[in-house]
Amino acid sequence: MWRSGAQVVSQLIMWGSTFLVIRILDPRDYGLFAMTQVVLVFLHLMNGYGFANALVRNASLTREQIAQAFGLLILLNGGLALAQIAIAPLAAVYFRQPEVATLLRAQALLYVATPFTALPTALLSRRLDFRRQAQAALIGAIAGAGTALAAATSGWGVWTLVAAPIAMFWAQAAALTWAARSLVRPSFRFTGAEAMVRYGSAMVVVQFFWFIQSQSDVFIAGRVLAPHDLGVYTTALFLTQIVSSKFIPPLNDVAFAAYSHMQARADAIAFAFLRAVRLIMLIVMPFYLGLAITAEPLVLTVLGPKWAETIPLVRLLALAMPFMALQILFVPANNALGHTKVAVRIALAGALVMPLSFMVGIRFGTIGLAWATLAAFPTLTAITASLSIRVIGVRIAELIRAVMPGLVASAAMALVVFAADSLLPPLPAQPRLALLVLTGVLVYAGLLLLFARPLVDEVTALVRKPAPAIR
Repeated sequence: MWRSGAQVVSQLIMWGSTFLVIRILDPRDYGLFAMTQVVLVFLHLMNGYGFANALVRNASLTREQIAQAFGLLILLNGGLALAQIAIAPLAAVYFRQPEVATLLRAQALLYVATPFTALPTALLSRRLDFRRQAQAALIGAIAGAGTALAAATSGWGVWTLVAAPIAMFWAQAAALTWAARSLVRPSFRFTGAEAMVRYGSAMVVVQFFWFIQSQSDVFIAGRVLAPHDLGVYTTALFLTQIVSSKFIPPLNDVAFAAYSHMQARADAIAFAFLRAVRLIMLIVMPFYLGLAITAEPLVLTVLGPKWAETIPLVRLLALAMPFMALQILFVPANNALGHTKVAVRIALAGALVMPLSFMVGIRFGTIGLAWATLAAFPTLTAITASLSIRVIGVRIAELIRAVMPGLVASAAMALVVFAADSLLPPLPAQPRLALLVLTGVLVYAGLLLLFARPLVDEVTALVRKPAPAIR
């Protein structure tokens, strides 16, 4: 509850500033920033979070192991900062945008903060202490949002998008280090750290394939589309990934720590996994089906008329996101159980399915990329489920039953909202959006109360009285 509650508050702060900044900046700024993210995300794969997470899984932990992890993080991220500075001119040549090199050099500062984020996060997760993590995330969100607003209103342009994450990560790193009391003398002698290195190396391989999966659209489109068009596509993607990429990964952090404590109890992990799927799909499904229906008034209200080009993209991408959300729910269970081979196979499948889809879709421009996403994610989710259900200990029928309440109620809600929208007289975007959202909330809540009351009671009980920590 701490992790999800703080994430809601943090994201509300970030969204408030982000949507204001989007109204100030131009699509070209977001296109240039997206180009830098291809390099940043690629190098981020090797930042050592997997090595730090190995500490969460260890049955016992010594001060020497903590010092070794800290030393490894410092070495890795110092090397990555230098590597990004060296790669920056090559990236500018590839994307045919000289500004990309300068932006990447400044973004190398992000790596310096990583050791002071990864290590305390792992130590706090090991203790199942998500309250202090939540507080640090909130501090980071405030620092990032304040920097973004100040920079955008001062006319920094694309540099706003560089400065805000640097401020956010450094503020969060300082807060986490203080909370975990994790500032130790680093050790650069790695004798006895073989298990940590093996696990972390497997996670690097998984993350490498995930990079190909998640960044292939921008990598492929960056050489074909103008920065303006790429900015339109990436902004539509940002809007539709609000839940799947902003809320579910932090909850997966909690799930990874909890599953790690339950490694010897396969039945408990299966039960917890199905419960997580059932509850998260109950939130994800109505959000995304509602987003697909209300894309036009929502974009015009939140982003403004100059972003109207994103509307058809948002409609298509919103329909793909429930599959993405379900697919990434498998990750913490596989990782906590130590099934790195399964995780690698899933990541490899994503690294094949997504780029091939985008290579076909880019022929039709930004709308082709959106259709490619909608075609690829159901395929990847099916592959992930088929590889994971046995190791997690669930059956496909149980998985389908966990998804169905949210799916059926959301589909019915979407039909009612669509009908209501067609019956409304011409209205400005803001009141039209408000009426449609109100209709959707009332219909969805009513359907759950009528046909899925036990599920509503389960959610209510979870909010009122969280389960005790696993011992």
